[in-house]
Amino acid sequence: MPATAIEALSPLDGRYAAKLAKVRYLFSEAGLMRERVRVECAWVLALGRGPAAATMASLPLAARTWLQELAANPASTDVAAIKTFELRTNHDVKAVEYWIRARLKTLGASPAQLEWVHFGATSEDINNLAYALMLQAARTSVLLPSLETIGGLLDALAVEHAAVGMLARTHGQTATPTTVGKEIANVSARLRGQRAALERVVIMGKMNGAVGNFNAHVAALPQVDWLAFSTHFVESLGLAANAYTTQIEPHDWIAEYCHALMRIDTVLLDFARDMWSYISLGYFKQRLIAGEVGSSTMPHKVNPIDFENAEGNLGLANALLGHFADKLPLSRLQRDLTDSTVLRNLGVAVGHAELAFRSLAVGLSKVQLDAQRLAQDLDRAWEVLGEAVQTVMRAHGLPDAYDRLKSFTRGKPIDQAAMRDFIQSLELPAAEKQRLLQLTPAGYLGLAPELARRTCDAD
Repeated sequence: MPATAIEALSPLDGRYAAKLAKVRYLFSEAGLMRERVRVECAWVLALGRGPAAATMASLPLAARTWLQELAANPASTDVAAIKTFELRTNHDVKAVEYWIRARLKTLGASPAQLEWVHFGATSEDINNLAYALMLQAARTSVLLPSLETIGGLLDALAVEHAAVGMLARTHGQTATPTTVGKEIANVSARLRGQRAALERVVIMGKMNGAVGNFNAHVAALPQVDWLAFSTHFVESLGLAANAYTTQIEPHDWIAEYCHALMRIDTVLLDFARDMWSYISLGYFKQRLIAGEVGSSTMPHKVNPIDFENAEGNLGLANALLGHFADKLPLSRLQRDLTDSTVLRNLGVAVGHAELAFRSLAVGLSKVQLDAQRLAQDLDRAWEVLGEAVQTVMRAHGLPDAYDRLKSFTRGKPIDQAAMRDFIQSLELPAAEKQRLLQLTPAGYLGLAPELARRTCDAD
């Protein structure tokens, strides 16, 4: 591990750095600078096609090409040079402006043309669009692909084990049987719904000046339809324009984004805990990895570390996401700066979520079902057929069906022979009695297999 990673304050940049390169590229200080540069360059180009057309018509081709390249992909941004400007300005967005002006000057831009850099903009015009682009890219290139991977693994397991009976354990006690596939299909269906909710979040931005009213814009060029121009610009970045803001875009959509991601995390945290329990019960084994150590003192251990890692990181992600959703929509009067340092941590929450998603995918790829253990548990739980028997009795009008089964089964060991003796004693039609006598815990599955197999059809 490089010394810089070993000495990192955050494990996201240290122990787990190799797994989060894409998240780091998007949300690091350099990532934020790049998106600011993208917005600034795109704004200059937009002005050059509109209000500044006469002045910018003579912009040298090299300068125009440079702006176009950075507006399309700011990967070549010289972040170190921007940080040098920041040492003098003590203002990160102003440093971006000065760097762009300096580069355009070397490419032949005139003094009048340079004045259109950051024209009419407040720092928050640049920042809100930069963060919107970062979160949009994270959703598209990090979160949704990882969730698609997990969803695919869940669907495959649901179909593969659709008819494998499993003893349910409501309240931790033996309960009506289900199937392994149906329980996994439940998670897949929940995840699918919450993933769709994340996709539906409308990512917004604003470019409307110091307090959201285009004051300086109108003072300088009153003939321009600034509302329409700004809307078109924001939409050209692939974002939805918000016309009603103070100095800051109110961040309501970020709260929605965070809440959507929190619900995804909660579904998967619930699943991680259940998988831990199923492994503990012996329902799943974990594929052995040569050379891997489970315990420093107990050599037999094969611990469910992937699901534990996922649970821990999902909890961390949600703690941060919850704070973002609560805090970011709040700002004193037209602006305070409390959101600035909070926004810088968006990538930390995304990093913990992505790390958890990766752990879950690894864990799912390593588990192997122990069908024999599942069958043994079912065969020791004949009392669960009490539900079926008393419901058939009800259907045929036998009195006190529930109470009779409660008296027979509650708190007593019930085996196959005892259950069959009880069924034989019932005043049921011969055909119904015979059907109940053929029933076993392993076969008492209802529509679970069918529901499990249908999980992929939902897409």
